[in-house]
Amino acid sequence: MPALRDVIAVLDDLYDPRWADGWDSVGTVAGDPDAEVTSILFAVDPVQAVADEAVRLGAQLVVTHHPLYLKGTTSVAATTPKGRVVHTLISNGVALHTCHTNADSAPRGVSESMALALGLSDLRPLETDDDSPLDKWVVYVPRDDAARVVAAMHEAGAGKLGDYDLAQFQTDGRGSFRPLDGADPAIGSVGEVEWVDETRVEVIADRRIREDVRAAMLATHPYEEVAYDLWALAAQPSDRGSGRIGRLNTPMALSAFADHVRAALPGHSGATRVAGDLDRVVETVALCGGSGDFLLGTAHAAGADVYVTSDLRHHPVSEHLERPGACAVVDVPHWAAEWTWLPTVATAVREALGDTVKTHVSAIVTDPWSRTLS
Repeated sequence: MPALRDVIAVLDDLYDPRWADGWDSVGTVAGDPDAEVTSILFAVDPVQAVADEAVRLGAQLVVTHHPLYLKGTTSVAATTPKGRVVHTLISNGVALHTCHTNADSAPRGVSESMALALGLSDLRPLETDDDSPLDKWVVYVPRDDAARVVAAMHEAGAGKLGDYDLAQFQTDGRGSFRPLDGADPAIGSVGEVEWVDETRVEVIADRRIREDVRAAMLATHPYEEVAYDLWALAAQPSDRGSGRIGRLNTPMALSAFADHVRAALPGHSGATRVAGDLDRVVETVALCGGSGDFLLGTAHAAGADVYVTSDLRHHPVSEHLERPGACAVVDVPHWAAEWTWLPTVATAVREALGDTVKTHVSAIVTDPWSRTLS
């Protein structure tokens, strides 16, 4: 049976915590990494009803989209709503893990899941994220020491690109230097020009580990003064990005599309609001799971016929509709849009862990709105 750490490794591979926004709080909230996990419950919100459901199911892990604590706290006392959730989970041996903004833009993430639930094809990010920027290292090493130096740089994380690691390029040549007074040369003598058979080693590395790679290289290099170049490479677009844009296989009027959206999302008591000409033909659809008002202008610029998201405010939508040719807007409940991710992540975890775990998708409607009056 997998341990909690094994399940978290699968989730981190799908939704790298480094992709989360700086203000966000993702990762494991409670749980022993060595504890066995045979049953997992997936839910949008880490609320008491979900914690109680996990206990009833005998789950050892709850994975939620929304964080329990988005900001710091000084108490997890059971006298507070969030503290009671913590006590319920821990006292019943249930761990809690959150994938929030790191799961929004990823493949098999929230926006992509919502797009697939709406039946869109030809999907691409509405706003593409760049891959982590890379450094290129060029180091000149005595030929007999090259393997040791590059091995240390690899151990520090250099040489990884996509699904490959231990990448390097080497060329042999000759280099010269003259040690001056005060030098303690590993090769040669003070005052004498020394020619050395050297290897030029080239590797790439994620810029975030720059100092780790530098320290590893300097610690293993035999020279007192190391000759090396460090180039910052231009960032490349990734397969991640905010929102999604795609195409309906069967174009339809905006009024029919709004009905289609409501039917495609899980049942809820919130409002599905529509802005725009109800007779407008919809074919190109942009969307963003969760609160997506920051992409309203991007959806318009991308040529979408309609933009679907949640939590839109009066003034931005009003101003948007004043634009010539503005795309229509459909506003759906936040919970319903993000719920579409739960079956996706449950399937992905089962694919990775096989029949060693059972997965459950919570059907509890944790949307706070219980009724819409017309």
